[in-house]
Amino acid sequence: MIETLRKSLPFAVAAGATRAVYGQVRRRPPGGRGRWERTNHAGRTVDLYSGPATVAGTALAAVTAPGLSARTRTAAALAVLVAGGCGTYDDLAGAGDPRRGFRAHLSALREGELTSGAVKLFGIGAAGLAAGALLKERALDKVLAGVVIAGAAHAVNLVDVRPGRAAVATLAAAAPGLLRRGPAGALAAAPAGAAAAVLADDLGERTMIGDAGAHALGAGIGLAVAAGCGRAGLAVHAAALVGAAVAGDRAGRAAAPGGA
Repeated sequence: MIETLRKSLPFAVAAGATRAVYGQVRRRPPGGRGRWERTNHAGRTVDLYSGPATVAGTALAAVTAPGLSARTRTAAALAVLVAGGCGTYDDLAGAGDPRRGFRAHLSALREGELTSGAVKLFGIGAAGLAAGALLKERALDKVLAGVVIAGAAHAVNLVDVRPGRAAVATLAAAAPGLLRRGPAGALAAAPAGAAAAVLADDLGERTMIGDAGAHALGAGIGLAVAAGCGRAGLAVHAAALVGAAVAGDRAGRAAAPGGA
């Protein structure tokens, strides 16, 4: 009964907060509606309001979930809010930038240009490592946990290429965590609840979670994995996520204008 409550409460908080913030941002979009509207793959105009809503819902549920230590709550707030904040910056400042992949943004940085993609790369990476340091005790475990958190944030964003895919991927990735006891189960419920709250609108092509929502959901999943794994599990997840990032980077370069 207690374990059920520990998971159902953050799920409900995430879903409720996400819907509440989504409604509020739709009524009063900061900077005007035009700033938050995009054309999707099918040529339809959709909004980005669910992005910051998903960030808020995931973060609130994670930091208020029952049974977590103060260090775990701090790690959750840091990872989710920074990932979501960097994603929001990219959604708003990086619109129209055709460059894709880590190499393109690092090349621009070497030439003196700080792109929104580079902000995401370094910001989310640093937040992931800081969160990992709060979750684990040993140095190697801290690093592996940081790679898992940042890598998961990037992985969910990689699949966000069609309506609903990031939200569905989040629900699928959270499912194993929801079966676990302790902090891992409670942390997995936070991104799951936020993803469930926007899934219908995302699939209906009324909104898109953008980089803000995808990165925040992924960071939430990464936190749950890191909290529930020992060193061997962390190493396996970190290797898989790094491999996915490398593959995604190559695919992104190939798809970009002028890509090989």
